[in-house]
Amino acid sequence: MSLTLTDITLTYPDGDSRLTALDNVSLDVPGGSLTAVVGPSGSGKSSLLAVAATLITPDSGTVRIDGTDTAGMSRRQLAELRREKIGIVFQQPNLLASLTAAEQLQVMTQIRGKSPRSARDRAHELLDVVGLAREADRRPHQLSGGQRQRVNIARALMNDPTVLLVDEPTSALDHERGAAVIALIAELTRSNNTATVLVTHDRSQLTTFDQITEVHDGRLTVVSATAAA
Repeated sequence: MSLTLTDITLTYPDGDSRLTALDNVSLDVPGGSLTAVVGPSGSGKSSLLAVAATLITPDSGTVRIDGTDTAGMSRRQLAELRREKIGIVFQQPNLLASLTAAEQLQVMTQIRGKSPRSARDRAHELLDVVGLAREADRRPHQLSGGQRQRVNIARALMNDPTVLLVDEPTSALDHERGAAVIALIAELTRSNNTATVLVTHDRSQLTTFDQITEVHDGRLTVVSATAAA
């Protein structure tokens, strides 16, 4: 299991010219490791996640998910790849107000055609893993911010992804709850052998990560790579 970006360049139209969001970026994230992406707003972090998630096709370069080159895949094939191989944790949980914590997760596997019973069993298993077994029947308004983010994380794991992409999961949490969420993601990354990339502004948690990268003006630098050393 791994995520590999090689020589990624991504540009956007900007009047009569083009704005470079990612400039020849390469990144290797082995399975079971946690990579942080830091950098100022507008530096290219969100673009990096979008390319890694196959939501945006770069101008050049290759994206490999678990060794599979995504170049040349159709939109349908990419959608299937995301369903089977990629978990995404958005900055805001975006939970459906009418659904319980367990139902938020069950929807993910039912979309893939799995039986309601197996989806229910998997949802309860994951909620137990993230410490929310007793909250399975609660709706979002009955959960704290940290609990909602844990549901968000569990939902992203419903398809047993090879790659987990996490966007600012602690931005709405206090330091203690934020640290608990990062620790949980690190634990799940190692236990599931997932290749995890996490965008964060919280530099106080960086000792948890195996690899720390920094993005400035679309260029990525590996600051520390203890796991790869």
